[in-house]
Amino acid sequence: MPPTTPEMPPDDSSAASSSTSSAEIHTKVLQGRYELGRVLGRGGSSKVYRARDVRTGVHVAVKAVRKPHHPCSPEDAAAARRSVARELAALRRVQGHPHVVRLLDVLTSRTTVYLVLDLARGGSVQSALEERGRSDEPVARRLFGRLVSALAHAHARGVFHRDVKPENLLLDERGDVKLTDFGLCAFADRQLGPDSLTGTACGSPAYVAPEILLKKRYDPGKADVWS
Repeated sequence: MPPTTPEMPPDDSSAASSSTSSAEIHTKVLQGRYELGRVLGRGGSSKVYRARDVRTGVHVAVKAVRKPHHPCSPEDAAAARRSVARELAALRRVQGHPHVVRLLDVLTSRTTVYLVLDLARGGSVQSALEERGRSDEPVARRLFGRLVSALAHAHARGVFHRDVKPENLLLDERGDVKLTDFGLCAFADRQLGPDSLTGTACGSPAYVAPEILLKKRYDPGKADVWS
């Protein structure tokens, strides 16, 4: 089936209701459906909240990505829109794998796009390493094998992550790994040249392939494996 151009969800100014919040605890309800709780993490233009589906009582994660706002250059605004659309398109392509985070819903307001995702109750691999130190070899081998399976699934669907690192690997309540955060991904059918290489440098310096640090063109699939 031919790929579709990534699209932003339609705007709904009622997505975010009035709220009472502190620095970390929120009581905002989105479209009468998702009650936001504490902040789980932050990015450059996003926050991730623990939330509850008020219809079912199920706890989820909500990634709130701010839309571009003034003062913002047209170039920066366009780049921000592309990043959100790219992450949505990637998540939709790679659904169905047990070790890729599930996209459950998408909401939007005038200022924010909300991605409703599975809640990873075990936090990130990075936080686990910081709290408990390195894993035993059998545990590390199991997690690595499941990460490789998730990447192979994404690559088979033409999605290259380009930011594989412990912060972007989540753990569920059973300790199983979930690959998340496709905001820097590339698509095989849209962003790569005929030689299947890309020249866009991205990712975290501690984990990227050497050719990216050297500002050379690189194979994004092999770069994912290096990371």
